[in-house]
Amino acid sequence: MANLKEVRERISSVKSTQQITKAMKMVAAAKLRRAQQAIVQLRPYSNKLSEILSNILSNLGSDVESSFGVVRPVKSALVVIITSNRGLCGAFNSSVIKQSLTLIKEKYAEQRKAGKLSVLFIGKKGYDYYKSRYTDLNLISDHALMVGKDFSFEHSSGLSAQLMEEFETGKYDAIDIVYGQFKNAAIQNFIVEPFLPVAPPKADNKEGKDKELMADFIFQPDKTEILDHLIPTILKTQFHKTILDSNASEHGARMTAMDNATENAQELLRDLKINYNKARQEAITSEISEIVGGVAALEGA
Repeated sequence: MANLKEVRERISSVKSTQQITKAMKMVAAAKLRRAQQAIVQLRPYSNKLSEILSNILSNLGSDVESSFGVVRPVKSALVVIITSNRGLCGAFNSSVIKQSLTLIKEKYAEQRKAGKLSVLFIGKKGYDYYKSRYTDLNLISDHALMVGKDFSFEHSSGLSAQLMEEFETGKYDAIDIVYGQFKNAAIQNFIVEPFLPVAPPKADNKEGKDKELMADFIFQPDKTEILDHLIPTILKTQFHKTILDSNASEHGARMTAMDNATENAQELLRDLKINYNKARQEAITSEISEIVGGVAALEGA
């Protein structure tokens, strides 16, 4: 009977865990709907701003210069890693961390060796991983809990403005962002996106097509003044988009992970019930055998 008791306890434990995973799945699904709506609404706006900037810079050529587009020898660099504050979201955090480690080892090995590589964390899980393993890096955890507070543009633009100022003053020569790009609830793309310097417009080898698409822009006020306002606005929007992307990816990954956990619990319950019934049948058969043996012994006596 001890065996039966042990199986019953396991069944009860798995049922309790299954109730928790179901509840977490429902909460993640509710949060995902809001997060998905936010990124879906922002993404076209962000893409259009980038397209406008690219068109203007393509037509102006080298006639315009911006401090955010200055390409310098990379002596000091910053990597921004966006993870979550909590776990139970599958491989979301580990995938972001893996992508960041690849970036550090392949792109910024020299800066790391020289002690000129900094890592800024948005999300507690990334910082928890790095703080005890990579003491040779300059770890910045001031904004580690940012994802748990506020996802408003006003909140994120403060950090992006700080990063732009630090790039302008020469504290960093390059800034990259590592995050999970939301595709759908089951799929997240983990990418590295250069933040600063601003990437120049892509060159088109079809000269005839270039001439055909050249536009005669009229700038009011001065074009330099316009770009001085446009580029920071686009950078702030792009930075906010990465945070919203990561937020939606986190909830999508958590919903998928909890759904898988609930299904796995159901399969485990099925196996445990089969084992319980087998053990119960064996116990009943053993009792019947003992009774029959006892009756036979009495009759023989």
